Amino acid sequence: MNGLIDIMQLRTDEIDALIKTANDIIGNPQKYAQACAGKKLATLFFEPSTRTRLSFEAAMYELGGHVLGFSEAASSSSSKGESVADTVTVVGYYADIIAMRHPKEGAPLVAAMKSSVPVINAGDGGHNHPTQTLTDLLTIQREKGRFDHLTVGLCGDLKFGRTVHSLISALSRYEKVKFVLISPEELVIPDYVRQEVLQKNNIDFVETRDLEAAMPELDILYMTRVQRERFFNEADYIRLKDSYVLTVPKLQSAKSDLCVMHPLPRVNEIAVDVDDDPRACYFKQAQNGKYIRMALILKLLGIEVDAQ
Repeated sequence: MNGLIDIMQLRTDEIDALIKTANDIIGNPQKYAQACAGKKLATLFFEPSTRTRLSFEAAMYELGGHVLGFSEAASSSSSKGESVADTVTVVGYYADIIAMRHPKEGAPLVAAMKSSVPVINAGDGGHNHPTQTLTDLLTIQREKGRFDHLTVGLCGDLKFGRTVHSLISALSRYEKVKFVLISPEELVIPDYVRQEVLQKNNIDFVETRDLEAAMPELDILYMTRVQRERFFNEADYIRLKDSYVLTVPKLQSAKSDLCVMHPLPRVNEIAVDVDDDPRACYFKQAQNGKYIRMALILKLLGIEVDAQ
């Protein structure tokens, strides 16, 4: 595979190596300041994004490289009917690596099959978001120091939440990880995740509607927003959008070292006064996204920086 489309392409030792590089970048940014001098990243975003697109761009700039691309489909030739395959074929003549977000599941896979340069899936519909998963894993490693023996609560939109699907797949490879899946009935985890990842690998998990009852046992609470853009019916979105709202009182029964995460953007599923709680890690998580994407760009371009 040319690039990174699915988090499961990476072995756990490869993930560990990326995290090691990211931590070294955090500690020694100047060492990497010109690592990608003369290289160009193309950001092909057919769907809106703030953090993912800007963190990719910041990552490349901080590695000394350059960025070109577009931030919405309307400003690309796809609005004229050009195929994804043709777009990436041409962009491959202009850039050394591509980060691509697309609303259609599987579009980055098609791109990777046609591209002459590495393609990074920056999110495809409700399917996959591997660099967000790497961001999540770096955050968990920095906050908890391990990936095993954790009870992970995933709360909100578990049906369409691509970040949730990828994180479950990634963490399922570590020992003694338990998932607590908290969602309304209409937004439960898809059958393919339940059957092909959790049940097939004998992963410990429970499904519940009650966030507060689950709170005391959690080491990590991963909140997600109910995504308006995934709904065909506005009435269903309005009915479900406030299913879970994390507030300071709800954290009273939580562990003192709970790690509260969120892929962002948040709407109102985490009250703003939770931001002041030391257990709130979601803004640090967003910052970590830049560092892990820097590490991934280096890996895919085959650039090694002197470890000394």
